[in-house]
Amino acid sequence: MSAASGKHDTWFRRFQSASSGAVKLVALPHAGGSAPYFLPLARALAPELDVLCAQYPGRQDRYREPLVESLDSLADQLYEALTAEPPQQLVLFGHSMGAILAFELGRRVERDGGGELLGVIASGRRAPCRHREETVHLRDDDGLVAEIRELSGTDPGVFDDEELLRMVLPALRADYRAVETYRYQPGEPLRAPISTLTGESDTRVTLEEARAWGELTSGPFQFRSFPGGHFYLNSQQAAVTEAIRESVAAFRLAAASAKH
Repeated sequence: MSAASGKHDTWFRRFQSASSGAVKLVALPHAGGSAPYFLPLARALAPELDVLCAQYPGRQDRYREPLVESLDSLADQLYEALTAEPPQQLVLFGHSMGAILAFELGRRVERDGGGELLGVIASGRRAPCRHREETVHLRDDDGLVAEIRELSGTDPGVFDDEELLRMVLPALRADYRAVETYRYQPGEPLRAPISTLTGESDTRVTLEEARAWGELTSGPFQFRSFPGGHFYLNSQQAAVTEAIRESVAAFRLAAASAKH
C-alpha cells in the first residue's frame, strides 16, 4: 500500500499500482466508512484503473484530526487534496454519503478545473435533489448503533468491542450530522454523465429516488439495480466491479465522441 503523493497525502490511499495513463477512480466511502472499505474494489480494478480511496478525518490514522463538519466543507477539502495530485482523466465513485460527495466534488472539478471529469458513479443514495428529513445523528449512542446494525454494513465484531465502539462513534455521528444537514443547492447540471447503482431492497433509497440522479446531468445517464439492501455491494462485489468497468468505458467513449 502507498498513500497518494504530495502534502495532502493523508486524504487518499492508493492500495494498488496502476498502468501508466490509467483513468483515476476516486472512491468515497459511506458515513463512518474509511479507505480500506474499498480495498477489494481497488484490487479488482487494478491495474486498469488508478483507484484512490478517500480517508476522511477523524478515523483510523486520522483519529485525532477534527471531525467532519459539513459535506460542503468536506468536498472543498477533498477537492483541494485532489488538485494536489497530477492531473488525470477522473471518475468519481461514492457509496451512500460518498455519492453526495462525488456529486459535489464533480461540481467543483467542472467549475474550477483540476482534471478532466469523465463521469460520476453514485451508489446507494437517493439523488441530492430528493430530500428526506432524517435525524439519526440526534439519537443517543444506542440509537445510532441500532441504525448501523440495521444497515448491515459494519463488521459485527465492532459492536462487541466496547473500546473500539467508543472510538468510532464520534466520527460516525459527525458523518451522519453532515449528511443529514446537507441541502442540495440547485444549479447547472453536471456536463459529465452519471451512472447510478442501487440495491433493490434498500429501505433508504427508493428506485424513483435513485433514478432521479438523471436530473443532475446534461450528459448520458445509466441506472443499474442489484439484489440486496443498502450495502448490496458487499455481496455483489463481482457484479459491481463489472458495472464500474462498464461505466468507465462508457464515460471514456462519451468523452471521446464529444471531442470529435
